[in-house]
Amino acid sequence: MTTIAFIGLGNMGSPMAANLVKAGHAVRGYDVSVPAQENARAGHVPIVASFAEAVAGAEVVITMLPAGRHVLAVWSELVPLAKAGMLLIDCSTIDVESARKVHVMAADRKCLVLDAPVSGGVAGAKAATLTIMTGGSDEAFAAAEPVLAHMAKKVVHCGGAGAGQAAKICNNMMLGISMIGVAEAFVLAEKLGLSHQALFDVASASSGQCWSLTSYCPVPGLVPTSPANNGYKPGFAASLMLKDLRLAQEAAQGAGAVTPLGAEAAQLYALFAASGGDQSDFSGIIRFLRGRGAE
Repeated sequence: MTTIAFIGLGNMGSPMAANLVKAGHAVRGYDVSVPAQENARAGHVPIVASFAEAVAGAEVVITMLPAGRHVLAVWSELVPLAKAGMLLIDCSTIDVESARKVHVMAADRKCLVLDAPVSGGVAGAKAATLTIMTGGSDEAFAAAEPVLAHMAKKVVHCGGAGAGQAAKICNNMMLGISMIGVAEAFVLAEKLGLSHQALFDVASASSGQCWSLTSYCPVPGLVPTSPANNGYKPGFAASLMLKDLRLAQEAAQGAGAVTPLGAEAAQLYALFAASGGDQSDFSGIIRFLRGRGAE
């Protein structure tokens, strides 16, 4: 049994922490949001009254926060409390530069540090089937893998500091682009009089096959697990996809990479979010594309 402080109990953090409880770890959850605390309690995650109480005596600290600025603020409080040898893991999805900064912040404390963003959405967090991409030293990865395995189906060591975040934003850029491609194909099929089922049967067994089609189809009735069957309730919200696409564009600009499809995907998701789709599942962009096609 490991004593784990889990900071950030939102839609992803709460079920992740709950899976650590199920695995037999001594978890102390902390979040400033009262609804988040209540949600975590429903998953049998013990809640403590303060950040310091959560961290005191912990062997592992996991943070799951909305953005880089939040991570840097929390880690500025965390690092002075950290003891030598403590394992510090950030599972947030943030910019690569901020991810690298937290590694530097903790260096003098002789802690083991990983940036470890996750993929799989709320359903994956609940089912402990996430993919976790990690960046940090071999020693930190070896220490963290047994803990992360209780929340994930696959844990990958991607390289040094910031490599986990780099893998996450590259992966989600591909996902955002592919979802738009699949949605556009179905919209075109509708205009041509081709049934959803016919296109799915062909594309799922040929060169158009991809995760956005066969696991997360934006058309209802074709893939049982798709949020399209539940009114596009996320899932993975369009606002979060937009966040990740913008992080990818920020990284591309900083690295001098040319990503025209990533840039176009970010623009389309920004328009979708602005039109009221920000809290729907990102696959709901098909409804926005139908609207554009009708203009």
